[in-house]
Amino acid sequence: MSLFVGVMIPFVGTTLGAACVFFLKNEMKPFVQKALLGFASGVMVAASVWSLLIPSMDMAEGMGKFAFVPAAVGFLLGIAFLLFMDKVIPHQHLDCNEPEGMKCKASKTSMLLFAVTLHNIPEGMAVGVAFAGMLNGNSGITMAGAFALAIGIAIQNFPEGAIISMPLKGTGLSRKKSFVYGTLSGIVEPIGAFLTILLASYIEPMLPYLLAFAAGAMLYVVVEELIPESAEGEHSNIATIGFAVGFVIMMVLDVALG
Repeated sequence: MSLFVGVMIPFVGTTLGAACVFFLKNEMKPFVQKALLGFASGVMVAASVWSLLIPSMDMAEGMGKFAFVPAAVGFLLGIAFLLFMDKVIPHQHLDCNEPEGMKCKASKTSMLLFAVTLHNIPEGMAVGVAFAGMLNGNSGITMAGAFALAIGIAIQNFPEGAIISMPLKGTGLSRKKSFVYGTLSGIVEPIGAFLTILLASYIEPMLPYLLAFAAGAMLYVVVEELIPESAEGEHSNIATIGFAVGFVIMMVLDVALG
């Protein structure tokens, strides 16, 4: 039961964030959006380091001086995987007029949804592999540590859900549809988490690689999308402050609960 609850926590965060469309009348102010993007970046970077890369190297300590190998290889494979998905899956970002990925005839709303869903994949994997490490018992990841990661991602999913649903309402969609689309963008997280847990149970020796893989995938999203979007135009300093706050919160959560 605790495993199910932990895996669902990030999805709840996205849903609550998407629900902001019912309470906020106007579109989100640019400086608020930048602060939230920076915050999400900070959480993801801290989670990648403390909750994924460090446990990956700790698990491989038996390799001695080469304990970095699983973390390095997994990290690069995670980057490559998201780079491939970015090139293949058709999607479009909020501030861009041109779609990316393979060409298709999907609507702009669908393309926006695909973009966010694509970026939620590594977050689901990260939560899944953390709980898989906890179940393994030899990874150094505790139940509290896995929950800390899930809570941290849920915290950054809350503003992310709002960032999705509010602009969708601005495109002419009803509040209800904007909420549904915002919520659906996060459904890939629990699905990805459960699939990762199942996969890890069959290939237990690969767990250090999977931890680093999830870290690489998350950091790809941060470097490729979140930070550039938060740094565009004015108020980029607000994004930097948001990054610092998100990083510290996730670091504290992981160390205090882990």
